[in-house]
Amino acid sequence: MTDRLEYDATGLLCPLPVLRANRKMRELDAGGLLTVRATDKAAEQDFPAYCRQTGHELVSTAREGDVLVFVIRKKA
Repeated sequence: MTDRLEYDATGLLCPLPVLRANRKMRELDAGGLLTVRATDKAAEQDFPAYCRQTGHELVSTAREGDVLVFVIRKKA
């Protein structure tokens, strides 16, 4: 297991960014961080909803040009 991962979901459309990020979360230790980069506009709503439903913490949301960057902490 690991404590930090990155996943590039740019170019993927809803619901793939969240589904693939969820798969990556399984590789993390509790408290680990996953950074996801996505270009799908729906991701702005999808990742906060995903975190509310799973109990993971949405640490930050940022925008780098057309790319949305989410940092998610895996629940303990």
